[in-house]
Amino acid sequence: MTERRFAAHCAILALLALLAGCSLVPAYERPALPVPERFPGDDRRPATALPGWRDYYAEPELQTLIAAGLAHNRDLRIAIARVEEARGLAGIARADRLPTVNAQGSGNRARTPADLTNIGQARTSSRYDLGLGITAFELDFWGRVAALDEAARAQYLATEEAARAFRASLIGDVATTWYLLAELTERERLAAETLANRSDSLALLRKRREVGLASDLEVLAAEGLVESVRAQLGEIRRQRLQTENALSLLTGMSAALPRPAFMPRKGAPATLAPGLPSEVLLARPDVRAAEQRLIAANANVGAARAAFFPSITLTGSLGTASAALSGLFDAGSGAWLFQPVLKFPLFDAGRTQANLDVAEARKIAAVADYEKTVQQAFREVADALAARETYAEQVAALEANLVVQRARLERVQARQRAGVASYLEVLDASRDAFAAQQSLVTARRQLFAAAAALYKALGGGSED
Repeated sequence: MTERRFAAHCAILALLALLAGCSLVPAYERPALPVPERFPGDDRRPATALPGWRDYYAEPELQTLIAAGLAHNRDLRIAIARVEEARGLAGIARADRLPTVNAQGSGNRARTPADLTNIGQARTSSRYDLGLGITAFELDFWGRVAALDEAARAQYLATEEAARAFRASLIGDVATTWYLLAELTERERLAAETLANRSDSLALLRKRREVGLASDLEVLAAEGLVESVRAQLGEIRRQRLQTENALSLLTGMSAALPRPAFMPRKGAPATLAPGLPSEVLLARPDVRAAEQRLIAANANVGAARAAFFPSITLTGSLGTASAALSGLFDAGSGAWLFQPVLKFPLFDAGRTQANLDVAEARKIAAVADYEKTVQQAFREVADALAARETYAEQVAALEANLVVQRARLERVQARQRAGVASYLEVLDASRDAFAAQQSLVTARRQLFAAAAALYKALGGGSED
């Protein structure tokens, strides 16, 4: 009989071990990238290794602002705090895979009235317990607890990748705003110089009118041009102040903003070649975050499936018990409790099936979210590449146009001094030259902003 019982126990243990290895979590497979194999206009150059942001953005003032933003931006602090929150939740889920052992001590003393006792007399009883206990530990036969642990870990990793994505976005936003501030600063300087020059010309023209060398029409045209530049100067100043406020918010308002002296004249921070979409997009933190959310949704499907199967929870304790506190450690005071509970779902009005339906629907949504994130990332890289090329062409054309407009202005001024051209022609040429200057400065800023957008679209570089 003893041998039969031993064999039966061994069989039960073997069955439990076999069941414990079962998992209902679907095998995860990364969805195929729903984008073309190459970016538009790709010249098949090998991919450029992304430098750190300190190497990519060489301006010392810009480096100072980016460092301030990484140290003091409140939205980044919120993102980092959410990473720590997700880390804690993952730790809670991981702890559920092991039993919780508690040291327990209790004591009670009760009086039972006479009419409730068997002897017809009131009775006072005491009990003291001391020991170690495990409460409601689930044996994870079907992998439900393991699936929840995997889902929590994936959610933590998704939150961590989302924080990295926000960090890369913050660096790009600081750089883009800095370039905008540089543009507005230079445009304001050009507008102020133009306003001063045209004001001097207007004063001279009024004196010429007094002696009959200029007409009222010429003076009115000059006055209108002066006021037009004055209005543009006011608008540019307003935009500059608002841009400074935006930059202060990005950097956490931690220090006074250095004002850029001028918009860089040539080039861009660096020339980057993206490589293949499969190499670029899978390295982006937002794409990795979307994939981790998909992994979490896949694990939750397994946890929902496991709810259809029986579960066993264990409660137990081992220690001493006595009717007197002093007798807890006497011989024969040992006490133990072993209480397994088998739970088999029979009827829950469709709740378990509905939970599975919810989990599977969320997985479908997570797949679509991942594919959408990949497609959005592809578009951002393609847009940045197109912007870099076209803005470079635009800057070259505007530089040539500015040379032409300045030459035209000089010739019209010479003709006006020689008396063969009216001052209205000079005003018209001056207005076109001023517009060409403003357009060129804006295009240069857009070229640098496109380089910053490409750097961010490629993943943002290293964490240094």
